[in-house]
Amino acid sequence: MSNASSPARLRVAPSPTGDPHVGTAYMAMFDVAYARRTGGRFVLRIEDTDRARFQADSEAQLLDSLRWLGLDWDEGPEVGGPYGPYRQSERLDTYRPYVEALLDSGAAYRCWCSGERLAQMREEQQSSKSSVTGYDRLCLGMTQQEREKLPGFTPTPVVRLRIPDDVELGWDDLIMGRTSAPRPDDQVILKADGFPTYHLAVVVDDHEMGITHVVRGQEWVSSTPKHLLLYKLLGFEAPRFAHMPLLLDENRKKISKRKSPWAKLTWFREQGYLPEALLNFLALQGYPPIVEADGTEREMFTFDEFVDRFEFSRVDKAGSVFNLKKLDWLNGQYIRSLSREELAARLLPVLVDAGVLPPRPSLGELGRLKAVTALIAPRLVKLVDAPALVRPFFTPDEELPIADDARAALGDDAAAVLDAGIEALEGLPDVEGDIFGDGRGWTPENIEAALRSALVEKMGLKPKVAFGPLRTAVSGAKVSPPLFESMDILGRHSTLTRLRALRASL
Repeated sequence: MSNASSPARLRVAPSPTGDPHVGTAYMAMFDVAYARRTGGRFVLRIEDTDRARFQADSEAQLLDSLRWLGLDWDEGPEVGGPYGPYRQSERLDTYRPYVEALLDSGAAYRCWCSGERLAQMREEQQSSKSSVTGYDRLCLGMTQQEREKLPGFTPTPVVRLRIPDDVELGWDDLIMGRTSAPRPDDQVILKADGFPTYHLAVVVDDHEMGITHVVRGQEWVSSTPKHLLLYKLLGFEAPRFAHMPLLLDENRKKISKRKSPWAKLTWFREQGYLPEALLNFLALQGYPPIVEADGTEREMFTFDEFVDRFEFSRVDKAGSVFNLKKLDWLNGQYIRSLSREELAARLLPVLVDAGVLPPRPSLGELGRLKAVTALIAPRLVKLVDAPALVRPFFTPDEELPIADDARAALGDDAAAVLDAGIEALEGLPDVEGDIFGDGRGWTPENIEAALRSALVEKMGLKPKVAFGPLRTAVSGAKVSPPLFESMDILGRHSTLTRLRALRASL
């Protein structure tokens, strides 16, 4: 099915009940893509009617995470819009008239069954292996006075939707094609606390906000018949439904925050993934790569490219396993596509949080960071990899620690290597370029030439053996950024000071 020509209105409607789920961003991404593709609007609505699980800071985390990804909403909290308010807890007066209308028509009824009575009913159904499950309609057709004479009564009722025998169970899904779901039982649509359940609120809000397309995960397939019934009973025009494939873990199970830390949307930012890499990765979870003119596939693409070619008919119904190795690869590619200045700007808050740089770095520190950024970019997979690589460049020479594994790896000839290296580098002046006209400036090329001559050619050492102690001396680690460029950035004084300090400790 191709894209509609008329502007579409889509929404994402998360519940602030904990850390935002990555699935929210996944759905929002497809919402935004189709809204932009059709010149429509993307709406963010907060479904906070579950007061028992409500967490006050969850909404702020969600808004911040969506903005970080660039999934900005056209209407919603902090933005406003013509269909506000956009928090369900602020819309309670909206739902009550619809509940009363359903009660008056007989399409809904009050239920006074206590929680204990419902639990016993479910237990009996399970133990008897009954083919009939769900609410048994004990309260249907009863008045409060009639019901209170029976066991399991509570004076504060809920309101249930009465599912007719001929309820329509099928619909044409934008992704799954003709789809059907099992017959639902009589669902609660208004809780005892006066808050609507998801099933009623989502239908009323989507109608009143003019939502034309509902994008949600396939776990909501079973709820679609009851939602379509509510649209019909209330006289609303139903939106088109698009049930997305689920995000799956390595066992092909739906990812959960309880089992997988990366199910939390905030985790990706904390781990140093770039937002554009995460969006690209999420798109690949349910959408094919770009096929070039020569038939080759390109997995790396911008969000604008994704929008330009988006069609629901191309979404993969089965989905794919959440492969963090693929995300790591994509993230590394995006990191290396950034300019040195842009990457340094992305790294700065990470380095400040890690204590590598002060909150207000000096111009000299920022200049050195740009030089170091170019050096470490090929080695970065995530931004959080940077502090360990960058820290030695901003650590005072006398405070540089030598890692235990690096010191243990020093061979018996480390002292002789350091002595020869120090002597070779002492012959290079502390200047850049060829100001003496003899090519002796402190440059990566001259540093390498001097050390290779002294250690590889004269001492007959293999490069790995020759440069290992020097690497440990200047970085404090076994593995570091390119050695000669590191010495160039550190400068002659710091380089020789660090070489001498390690030599003195042997």
